[in-house]
Amino acid sequence: MRKPACAALAVMMTMIFSPFSQAGQAWESYKARFLMPDGRVVDTGNGNVSHTEGQGFAMLMAVASDDKTAFDKLWHWTDSTLKNKSNGLFYWRYNPVLPDPIPDKNNASDGDALIAWALLKADARWHDARYSQASDAITKSLVARTVIRYAGYRVMLPGAQGFNLNSEVILNPSYFIFPAWQAFADRSHLQVWRELIQDGHKVLGKMGTGTANLPTDWMSLAAGGKLTPANAWPPRMSYDAIRIPLYIHWSSPQSPSLTPWRSWFGQFSREKTPAWVNVTTNEYAPYMMEGGLLAVRDLTMGQASGEPDITAKDDYYSASLKMLVWLADQ
Repeated sequence: MRKPACAALAVMMTMIFSPFSQAGQAWESYKARFLMPDGRVVDTGNGNVSHTEGQGFAMLMAVASDDKTAFDKLWHWTDSTLKNKSNGLFYWRYNPVLPDPIPDKNNASDGDALIAWALLKADARWHDARYSQASDAITKSLVARTVIRYAGYRVMLPGAQGFNLNSEVILNPSYFIFPAWQAFADRSHLQVWRELIQDGHKVLGKMGTGTANLPTDWMSLAAGGKLTPANAWPPRMSYDAIRIPLYIHWSSPQSPSLTPWRSWFGQFSREKTPAWVNVTTNEYAPYMMEGGLLAVRDLTMGQASGEPDITAKDDYYSASLKMLVWLADQ
């Protein structure tokens, strides 16, 4: 009986880990293109700056690829270079060509959440409690610095500074990283994470604007509860908002919150889906989705196609979306 039992165990372990340990050529291509030897991820579409978002993306990919060497480089650079010791979060942007590479001392809550989530996954894979302890410290700071109750909702602000304007708060719904929030809820058992998930879906359900019935990249939540596109940004569903269906699907592929996205994508043929839409004027982008944007569309429509091909045409963001779609689809 031993051999069948061992075989069954081997099959079970393969089912658990293989989607997150066989990243193969896609991860190697991503590393070669965007990961510097010191552990910094470069945004090739944006002057080779770095963001906490990109560090978190790559940390998730490294865990998924069972690449502890790369993960530790990523985490060490992030922790030693971007950590704001005064509040336990991370400076959101690093520009290596400036005299002060970090002129803006604010954080970005999505980057912080991605880093913390990747650290939890790292402990689960490599059994090093230091990772999860670091994650716990970040999530504690996130709750203390960026989570508020406003207009009847529990919401996470995009950063610790500058987004609570008293008469309104500015939200970025692509920062609602539902699978990360669920992981934090499962670990901490704190009600705040479950409230963020529940209210995040409620808020998203009321963000649909215009004929497209979609949120914009940046939204305003007024004290009275009204949700409108935020004034300081174009009223577009664009390069930020495309991550909304990615994170919804990653958390719950059958979520009703995906319905408006499927309706929007479904009215266009795959190759003729506009890259953005102005929800106020219903103006479409003069160019179509491709690369990572198209990968998110495919995931949302149930048409994801396995390991991505990271091509020379893909900049950092396109390649990142392709990789994240692959992880979300496992």
